[in-house]
Amino acid sequence: MRAGPNLPLVPSLVVRVWLPDRPGALGLVASRIGAIGGDIVGIDVLERSEHIAVDEFAVLLPDRELVALLVREIEEVDGASVEEWREVATFPDPRLDALESVEYLSAASTRSELAQRLVDSVRDEFAADWAALLGANSSLTAAAGETPNASVLDVLAAGTAASPAVAAGDSGPDDLAVAPFPNGNGVLLVGRDGHPFRRRERRQLLALARIADRVETILPV
Repeated sequence: MRAGPNLPLVPSLVVRVWLPDRPGALGLVASRIGAIGGDIVGIDVLERSEHIAVDEFAVLLPDRELVALLVREIEEVDGASVEEWREVATFPDPRLDALESVEYLSAASTRSELAQRLVDSVRDEFAADWAALLGANSSLTAAAGETPNASVLDVLAAGTAASPAVAAGDSGPDDLAVAPFPNGNGVLLVGRDGHPFRRRERRQLLALARIADRVETILPV
């Protein structure tokens, strides 16, 4: 479980669920959540394949003691599995979060400030353990959290650079998301243990790297 600060009295949960991608499965999960008094206030589709969907449900529960029951009820749906749940102070909104990140990045006055703003905002937005930006010469330009050393980051960046699927944001290691700058002057790496990155998140990270790349061109060093 990952819990945020200043948690509200009414538990606000983000529940990540694997469920079969078939008609009615989503409705069955929603029905199970409602049966124990849970209120679904949002659903975010993180990944979808031919047979499986990975969705995040934003749920309000009347009591924290119901969390274990919530997990059991969801997993009563044939083929459904709870990957994780976490309690949050406020529910994430991927679209609004992305817009606020763009506003935050655009307020940078130098390239070094932009780099630090980028890793700080990405770490927060993706609830990551760390975020780092490598420069064109593989030097560590900016970091947030306890990042691996620059040589390890360089190996991670090189190891994923040759994969078209990683470059497109379609796949990658569960605990790592990588987004190169289009101009080749930087690589953004984000690490998160116990909370696998999904396709929608990887593509969101690539979009932020493209935005930072464009902002960088108009800033002084």
